Amino acid sequence: MSTPRLIDWGVATLALPGEVQSGDLHLVKPVGTGVLVAVVDGLGHGAEAATAARTAVAALERHATESPLPLIERCRALKGTRGVVMSVAMFARPERSMTWLGVGNVEGLLLYGDGVARSGSPRASLVTRGGIVGSELPRLHPVVLPITPGDTLIFATDGIREGFGEGLPPEATPQQLADQILARHGKGTDDALVLVARYVGGAATKG
Repeated sequence: MSTPRLIDWGVATLALPGEVQSGDLHLVKPVGTGVLVAVVDGLGHGAEAATAARTAVAALERHATESPLPLIERCRALKGTRGVVMSVAMFARPERSMTWLGVGNVEGLLLYGDGVARSGSPRASLVTRGGIVGSELPRLHPVVLPITPGDTLIFATDGIREGFGEGLPPEATPQQLADQILARHGKGTDDALVLVARYVGGAATKG
């Protein structure tokens, strides 16, 4: 019997007009009883940004069994590249929690699916630390949040304008949300990527 999936997710991405490759990449990888979700933005755009992003994703995939803090610190292979900024989240099945962490300006938002404000707000925002993975890594502090089925994580690179979390239809699928955010909030002046992951709690889902 296969393990019921922990999240439903979708991604939408667009390279800077005129560029063949995007420096914005993502990784969604089941790890043990959890799922690792990451969005990486190579500095700048074009081939060199894409190379840095691919190197980072490969390092994340290679060490995906580790928790977010050592995982980011493992990206030493980025030395010699332009470097990247990134945000990562680990959904944990037994603990019903999500641990997230960010370096640089990949914005993270957690929308609570039950519509009930927790800690006075219907959402939580990822507080990222300034820096560059590969050269200037700041002191990092992972944050662990309790989650319930229906909670939705959104990661967006800086090719997406602020305010992308407003007015989203709660009935939309993660892929529909990612497509909508990119279409409505993409700047068109940089690579852009939106990843949406909805926690379903490991319950059996039709599909």
